[in-house]
Amino acid sequence: MRKIYGLGETVLDIIFKDGQPQAAKAGGSVLNSAVSIGRMGLPVSFISEYGSDDVGKLIDNFLKENGVDSSHVYHFPDGNTSLALAFLDKKNDAHYTFYKDFPGKRLDIDFPVVNKDDIIQCGSFFAIWPEIRDKFKKFINSAKENGAMIIYDPNFRKTHLSELNVLKPLIVENIQMAGLLRGSDEDFSNIFGAKNMDEAWDAVKEYCRCLVYTANTEGVYVRTASFSGKFPVRKITPVSTIGAGDNFNAGMITSIYLNNIRKEQLEKMTGEEWEKVITTAVDFATHVCLSYENYISPEFAKEQKNK
Repeated sequence: MRKIYGLGETVLDIIFKDGQPQAAKAGGSVLNSAVSIGRMGLPVSFISEYGSDDVGKLIDNFLKENGVDSSHVYHFPDGNTSLALAFLDKKNDAHYTFYKDFPGKRLDIDFPVVNKDDIIQCGSFFAIWPEIRDKFKKFINSAKENGAMIIYDPNFRKTHLSELNVLKPLIVENIQMAGLLRGSDEDFSNIFGAKNMDEAWDAVKEYCRCLVYTANTEGVYVRTASFSGKFPVRKITPVSTIGAGDNFNAGMITSIYLNNIRKEQLEKMTGEEWEKVITTAVDFATHVCLSYENYISPEFAKEQKNK
Protein backbone atom coordinates (compact mmCIF):
# COMPACT_ATOMS: atom_id res chain seq x y z
CA MET A 1 0.00 0.00 0.00
CA ARG A 2 1.19 3.49 -0.84
CA LYS A 3 2.35 5.38 2.26
CA ILE A 4 2.76 9.02 3.25
CA TYR A 5 5.66 10.30 5.36
CA GLY A 6 6.07 13.71 6.95
CA LEU A 7 9.57 14.77 7.97
CA GLY A 8 9.71 17.92 10.10
CA GLU A 9 10.04 19.78 13.36
CA THR A 10 7.81 19.39 16.42
CA VAL A 11 6.83 22.24 18.74
CA LEU A 12 4.03 23.10 21.12
CA ASP A 13 2.31 26.20 19.70
CA ILE A 14 1.02 28.60 22.36
CA ILE A 15 -1.19 31.14 20.61
CA PHE A 16 -1.59 34.71 21.91
CA LYS A 17 -4.13 37.34 20.88
CA ASP A 18 -4.14 40.84 22.40
CA GLY A 19 -1.51 39.72 24.88
CA GLN A 20 -3.53 36.78 26.21
CA PRO A 21 -2.99 33.04 25.54
CA GLN A 22 -5.84 31.57 23.48
CA ALA A 23 -4.80 27.98 22.86
CA ALA A 24 -1.93 25.47 23.08
CA LYS A 25 -1.61 23.00 20.21
CA ALA A 26 0.86 20.41 18.97
CA GLY A 27 2.56 22.16 16.08
CA GLY A 28 5.28 22.31 13.50
CA SER A 29 4.55 22.74 9.81
CA VAL A 30 4.79 19.11 8.74
CA LEU A 31 3.18 17.84 11.96
CA ASN A 32 0.12 20.01 11.25
CA SER A 33 -0.14 18.50 7.78
CA ALA A 34 0.31 14.96 9.10
CA VAL A 35 -2.50 15.32 11.65
CA SER A 36 -4.93 16.55 8.99
CA ILE A 37 -3.92 13.67 6.69
CA GLY A 38 -4.33 11.25 9.59
CA ARG A 39 -7.82 12.59 10.27
CA MET A 40 -8.63 11.80 6.65
CA GLY A 41 -7.83 8.16 7.41
CA LEU A 42 -4.78 7.98 5.13
CA PRO A 43 -1.65 5.98 6.07
CA VAL A 44 0.69 8.70 7.37
CA SER A 45 3.86 8.44 9.46
CA PHE A 46 5.66 11.33 11.15
CA ILE A 47 9.47 11.46 11.34
CA SER A 48 10.70 13.95 13.92
CA GLU A 49 12.20 14.44 17.37
CA TYR A 50 10.92 15.76 20.69
CA GLY A 51 11.54 15.29 24.37
CA SER A 52 10.46 12.58 26.77
CA ASP A 53 9.00 15.35 28.95
CA ASP A 54 5.32 15.97 29.69
CA VAL A 55 4.90 18.09 26.55
CA GLY A 56 6.45 15.35 24.42
CA LYS A 57 4.13 12.74 25.93
CA LEU A 58 1.14 14.99 25.26
CA ILE A 59 2.15 15.38 21.60
CA ASP A 60 2.89 11.67 21.23
CA ASN A 61 -0.57 10.73 22.49
CA PHE A 62 -2.18 13.36 20.29
CA LEU A 63 -0.52 11.96 17.15
CA LYS A 64 -1.61 8.41 17.94
CA GLU A 65 -5.17 9.52 18.67
CA ASN A 66 -5.30 11.12 15.22
CA GLY A 67 -4.04 8.19 13.18
CA VAL A 68 -0.43 9.35 12.78
CA ASP A 69 2.24 6.67 13.18
CA SER A 70 4.96 8.07 15.47
CA SER A 71 7.22 5.01 15.56
CA HIS A 72 9.93 6.97 13.70
CA VAL A 73 10.07 9.81 16.24
CA TYR A 74 13.23 10.23 18.33
CA HIS A 75 12.22 10.82 21.97
CA PHE A 76 15.38 12.42 23.28
CA PRO A 77 16.01 11.79 27.00
CA ASP A 78 17.87 15.07 27.60
CA GLY A 79 16.40 18.47 26.81
CA ASN A 80 12.81 19.61 26.48
CA THR A 81 10.27 19.66 23.67
CA SER A 82 10.43 22.96 21.77
CA LEU A 83 7.90 25.72 22.38
CA ALA A 84 6.66 28.27 19.83
CA LEU A 85 4.87 31.37 21.07
CA ALA A 86 2.66 32.66 18.25
CA PHE A 87 1.48 36.28 18.55
CA LEU A 88 -1.45 37.15 16.28
CA ASP A 89 -1.60 40.67 14.83
CA LYS A 90 -4.69 42.64 13.77
CA LYS A 91 -4.97 40.56 10.58
CA ASN A 92 -4.57 37.39 12.68
CA ASP A 93 -1.24 36.63 11.01
CA ALA A 94 1.36 35.29 13.43
CA HIS A 95 4.90 36.18 14.38
CA TYR A 96 6.83 33.77 16.53
CA THR A 97 9.24 33.47 19.42
CA PHE A 98 10.86 30.03 19.76
CA TYR A 99 12.28 28.28 22.80
CA LYS A 100 14.44 25.25 21.94
CA ASP A 101 16.51 22.94 24.13
CA PHE A 102 18.04 20.18 22.00
CA PRO A 103 20.48 17.50 23.21
CA GLY A 104 23.81 16.78 21.52
CA LYS A 105 22.42 13.67 19.81
CA ARG A 106 19.77 14.49 17.19
CA LEU A 107 17.28 12.41 15.20
CA ASP A 108 18.82 9.14 16.44
CA ILE A 109 16.40 6.76 14.68
CA ASP A 110 16.21 4.02 12.08
CA PHE A 111 14.60 5.70 9.09
CA PRO A 112 11.84 3.80 7.28
CA VAL A 113 12.41 2.18 3.90
CA VAL A 114 10.46 4.27 1.40
CA ASN A 115 9.08 2.58 -1.71
CA LYS A 116 8.13 3.68 -5.21
CA ASP A 117 5.13 6.03 -5.32
CA ASP A 118 5.20 6.71 -1.58
CA ILE A 119 4.82 10.41 -0.74
CA ILE A 120 7.23 12.39 1.43
CA GLN A 121 6.52 15.90 2.67
CA CYS A 122 9.40 17.93 4.09
CA GLY A 123 10.26 21.54 4.66
CA SER A 124 10.82 24.52 6.93
CA PHE A 125 14.08 25.01 8.84
CA PHE A 126 14.12 21.32 9.79
CA ALA A 127 15.04 20.53 6.17
CA ILE A 128 18.17 22.71 6.31
CA TRP A 129 19.16 22.31 9.97
CA PRO A 130 22.97 21.85 9.99
CA GLU A 131 22.96 19.38 12.92
CA ILE A 132 20.71 16.89 11.10
CA ARG A 133 21.45 17.84 7.50
CA ASP A 134 23.43 14.72 6.61
CA LYS A 135 20.71 12.38 7.95
CA PHE A 136 17.97 14.37 6.22
CA LYS A 137 19.76 14.44 2.87
CA LYS A 138 20.64 10.73 2.97
CA PHE A 139 17.01 9.79 3.66
CA ILE A 140 15.51 12.07 1.00
CA ASN A 141 18.01 11.01 -1.65
CA SER A 142 17.34 7.33 -0.90
CA ALA A 143 13.58 7.92 -1.13
CA LYS A 144 13.99 9.73 -4.44
CA GLU A 145 16.14 6.92 -5.85
CA ASN A 146 13.42 4.45 -4.81
CA GLY A 147 10.84 6.38 -6.83
CA ALA A 148 9.01 8.28 -4.09
CA MET A 149 7.28 11.62 -4.68
CA ILE A 150 9.09 14.35 -2.70
CA ILE A 151 7.03 17.44 -1.85
CA TYR A 152 9.10 20.33 -0.47
CA ASP A 153 7.86 23.52 1.18
CA PRO A 154 10.77 25.83 2.14
CA ASN A 155 8.57 27.90 4.51
CA PHE A 156 11.50 30.30 4.90
CA ARG A 157 10.91 32.96 7.56
CA LYS A 158 12.37 36.47 7.63
CA THR A 159 14.04 35.68 10.95
CA HIS A 160 16.61 33.63 9.01
CA LEU A 161 17.37 36.26 6.34
CA SER A 162 20.70 37.12 7.98
CA GLU A 163 21.77 33.50 7.32
CA LEU A 164 20.53 33.35 3.72
CA ASN A 165 23.99 33.20 2.13
CA VAL A 166 24.71 30.00 4.05
CA LEU A 167 21.21 28.49 3.85
CA LYS A 168 20.25 29.25 0.24
CA PRO A 169 22.49 26.52 -1.28
CA LEU A 170 20.82 23.98 1.03
CA ILE A 171 17.35 25.19 -0.01
CA VAL A 172 18.31 24.92 -3.69
CA GLU A 173 19.64 21.42 -3.05
CA ASN A 174 16.28 20.47 -1.50
CA ILE A 175 14.41 21.94 -4.47
CA GLN A 176 16.53 19.79 -6.79
CA MET A 177 15.49 16.67 -4.86
CA ALA A 178 11.78 17.56 -5.00
CA GLY A 179 9.22 16.41 -7.52
CA LEU A 180 6.81 19.15 -6.41
CA LEU A 181 7.77 22.50 -4.90
CA ARG A 182 5.10 24.40 -2.94
CA GLY A 183 5.86 27.81 -1.55
CA SER A 184 4.28 31.14 -0.75
CA ASP A 185 4.98 34.46 -2.42
CA GLU A 186 6.78 35.45 0.80
CA ASP A 187 9.05 32.38 0.59
CA PHE A 188 10.19 33.18 -2.93
CA SER A 189 10.61 36.85 -2.12
CA ASN A 190 12.77 36.04 0.91
CA ILE A 191 14.88 33.38 -0.82
CA PHE A 192 15.19 34.62 -4.41
CA GLY A 193 13.93 38.21 -4.33
CA ALA A 194 11.07 37.15 -6.64
CA LYS A 195 8.22 39.68 -6.85
CA ASN A 196 5.68 37.43 -8.58
CA MET A 197 4.98 33.96 -9.95
CA ASP A 198 6.92 34.49 -13.18
CA GLU A 199 10.04 35.54 -11.31
CA ALA A 200 9.67 32.63 -8.89
CA TRP A 201 9.37 30.17 -11.79
CA ASP A 202 12.42 31.66 -13.50
CA ALA A 203 14.36 31.19 -10.25
CA VAL A 204 13.47 27.51 -9.73
CA LYS A 205 12.59 25.96 -13.10
CA GLU A 206 16.09 24.62 -13.70
CA TYR A 207 15.89 22.80 -10.35
CA CYS A 208 12.28 21.57 -10.19
CA ARG A 209 9.73 21.37 -13.00
CA CYS A 210 6.56 21.48 -10.89
CA LEU A 211 5.77 24.60 -8.86
CA VAL A 212 2.70 25.50 -6.79
CA TYR A 213 2.89 29.17 -5.76
CA THR A 214 0.41 30.52 -3.21
CA ALA A 215 -0.14 34.28 -3.16
CA ASN A 216 -2.49 34.78 -0.20
CA THR A 217 -5.81 36.32 -1.32
CA GLU A 218 -4.53 36.79 -4.88
CA GLY A 219 -4.85 33.08 -5.63
CA VAL A 220 -2.83 29.96 -6.33
CA TYR A 221 -0.59 29.57 -9.37
CA VAL A 222 0.64 26.30 -10.87
CA ARG A 223 3.49 26.07 -13.33
CA THR A 224 4.96 22.94 -14.91
CA ALA A 225 6.71 22.13 -18.15
CA SER A 226 3.30 21.64 -19.81
CA PHE A 227 0.83 23.74 -17.79
CA SER A 228 0.42 27.28 -16.53
CA GLY A 229 -2.68 28.26 -14.58
CA LYS A 230 -4.20 30.26 -11.74
CA PHE A 231 -6.87 29.16 -9.27
CA PRO A 232 -9.00 31.30 -6.94
CA VAL A 233 -9.15 31.28 -3.15
CA ARG A 234 -12.13 32.21 -1.00
CA LYS A 235 -12.46 35.55 0.75
CA ILE A 236 -12.80 35.02 4.50
CA THR A 237 -12.12 36.79 7.77
CA PRO A 238 -9.56 34.50 9.36
CA VAL A 239 -9.37 33.71 13.07
CA SER A 240 -5.78 32.50 12.70
CA THR A 241 -3.57 31.86 9.67
CA ILE A 242 -1.04 29.71 11.55
CA GLY A 243 -1.97 26.41 9.88
CA ALA A 244 -3.03 27.77 6.48
CA GLY A 245 -0.01 26.75 4.42
CA ASP A 246 0.43 23.48 6.29
CA ASN A 247 -3.13 22.44 5.57
CA PHE A 248 -2.91 23.60 1.98
CA ASN A 249 -0.10 21.03 1.74
CA ALA A 250 -2.25 18.43 3.53
CA GLY A 251 -5.09 19.03 1.07
CA MET A 252 -2.75 18.68 -1.90
CA ILE A 253 -1.33 15.43 -0.57
CA THR A 254 -4.79 14.08 0.23
CA SER A 255 -5.99 14.79 -3.31
CA ILE A 256 -2.81 13.39 -4.87
CA TYR A 257 -3.23 10.21 -2.84
CA LEU A 258 -6.96 9.73 -3.40
CA ASN A 259 -6.68 10.46 -7.13
CA ASN A 260 -3.74 8.05 -7.42
CA ILE A 261 -1.44 10.67 -8.95
CA ARG A 262 2.14 9.39 -9.38
CA LYS A 263 5.40 11.33 -9.48
CA GLU A 264 5.84 10.95 -13.23
CA GLN A 265 2.37 12.43 -13.85
CA LEU A 266 3.00 15.77 -12.10
CA GLU A 267 4.58 17.51 -15.09
CA LYS A 268 1.88 16.21 -17.46
CA MET A 269 -1.28 17.05 -15.52
CA THR A 270 -4.06 19.03 -17.17
CA GLY A 271 -5.87 22.07 -15.78
CA GLU A 272 -8.81 19.88 -14.79
CA GLU A 273 -6.55 17.54 -12.85
CA TRP A 274 -4.80 20.43 -11.11
CA GLU A 275 -8.15 21.99 -10.27
CA LYS A 276 -9.08 18.93 -8.20
CA VAL A 277 -5.81 19.10 -6.28
CA ILE A 278 -5.81 22.85 -5.69
CA THR A 279 -9.52 23.02 -4.79
CA THR A 280 -9.01 20.42 -2.06
CA ALA A 281 -5.91 22.26 -0.83
CA VAL A 282 -7.80 25.59 -0.67
CA ASP A 283 -10.71 23.93 1.15
CA PHE A 284 -8.38 22.54 3.82
CA ALA A 285 -6.55 25.85 4.28
CA THR A 286 -9.77 27.89 4.40
CA HIS A 287 -11.33 25.63 7.02
CA VAL A 288 -8.29 25.86 9.32
CA CYS A 289 -8.15 29.66 9.09
CA LEU A 290 -11.60 29.86 10.71
CA SER A 291 -10.41 28.58 14.11
CA TYR A 292 -7.38 28.42 16.41
CA GLU A 293 -6.80 24.82 15.33
CA ASN A 294 -3.65 23.88 13.41
CA TYR A 295 -5.42 21.08 11.53
CA ILE A 296 -8.76 20.21 9.95
CA SER A 297 -11.51 19.19 12.37
CA PRO A 298 -12.77 15.58 12.54
CA GLU A 299 -16.17 16.88 11.33
CA PHE A 300 -14.61 18.52 8.27
CA ALA A 301 -12.62 15.35 7.57
CA LYS A 302 -15.83 13.31 7.68
CA GLU A 303 -17.50 15.70 5.20
CA GLN A 304 -14.53 15.40 2.85
CA LYS A 305 -14.60 11.60 3.00
CA ASN A 306 -18.30 11.59 2.09
CA LYS A 307 -17.87 13.77 -1.00
